[in-house]
Amino acid sequence: MFSKLAYNVFEQSIHDYHLTDNVDQPVHNPFDKDKFEHLLYLKNWIDTVQWHFEDIIRDPNIDPVAALVLKRRIDASNQERTDMVEYIDSYFLLKFKDIQAKDNAKINSESPAWAFDRLSILALKIYHMQEEATREEATQEHRDKCRAKLEILLEQRTDLSTAIDDLLDDIKNGDKFMKVYKQMKMYNDDDLNPVLYQNKK
Repeated sequence: MFSKLAYNVFEQSIHDYHLTDNVDQPVHNPFDKDKFEHLLYLKNWIDTVQWHFEDIIRDPNIDPVAALVLKRRIDASNQERTDMVEYIDSYFLLKFKDIQAKDNAKINSESPAWAFDRLSILALKIYHMQEEATREEATQEHRDKCRAKLEILLEQRTDLSTAIDDLLDDIKNGDKFMKVYKQMKMYNDDDLNPVLYQNKK
């Protein structure tokens, strides 16, 4: 099952990151570049680093200049995340290129890669909620609340994993078809963001 494969890779990426827990550490992708796992690992690594960027920027005592620098890094990370989703969708477009969709085939509300994006973020939520549910210095009330939330997240993982595998089966069987729209972000485009293109004059 693709969802199980992906989740295992996401867990490995999260584990590897937390060996040093440093947003500036280089990524050491253990998978060959021609493997699907390579894309998955890199996708989750980007998500994991950005997760910690978002923690850091919420420090009420952060230096304003440092916050601006970090905001730029978050923007760049968002673009990398989107690019990785498109790479993963390209993998599935190639994988299913010879599948003939049935006449009554339907399109899904999201592409396979965006579903994997949600699974990657969910893996991070589960990891950190587990941390909170077992944090010794936290109150028992806090740990109990986090355990309850963790149970819901684990249920969500089961549901999302099933939905992903069902979607891929439906595409493989011709019951659904892939249609991918490239992201058309405007805020970071020199020709589409009026603040940027007016400053070029």
